[in-house]
Amino acid sequence: MEVKTVGLACDHAGFPLKRFVLDYLEKKGYPIKDFGTYSDESVDYPDFAHPLAKAIESGEVYPGIAICGSGEGMAITLNKHQGVRAGLAWSKDIAELIRQHNDANVLVLPGRFIDNKTAEAIMDEFFKASFEGGRHERRVKKIPDSGE
Repeated sequence: MEVKTVGLACDHAGFPLKRFVLDYLEKKGYPIKDFGTYSDESVDYPDFAHPLAKAIESGEVYPGIAICGSGEGMAITLNKHQGVRAGLAWSKDIAELIRQHNDANVLVLPGRFIDNKTAEAIMDEFFKASFEGGRHERRVKKIPDSGE
């Protein structure tokens, strides 16, 4: 995957893992745009997911990483945006498949359910894997709502 600037967003439940993710990204030398949150004080995940999604759609950042407690809230919110394909990964195998088969442009991590070692393996796989195209490209093209 060719990285432009990694967009990063989390809520309070994802904040502890986000600190590890920031360190990981910095060690890899990836440019980062942090959309927050910046503490473990209770917040609403859509307030951080929507700005990340808009930055993905505009091309300002690519790819994105989003973290909340289960990952589901971030994934649901991010996927409301037509230009976003957010995939929730809790293992490196899932991370590989969301890139290969779904051309995911946002990796969503379940902050309360994975440890740092697992998160690192997931991110390694997400950044290494590439979209296979072929039959998967046909399917990905059908994702945006055409209004029909």
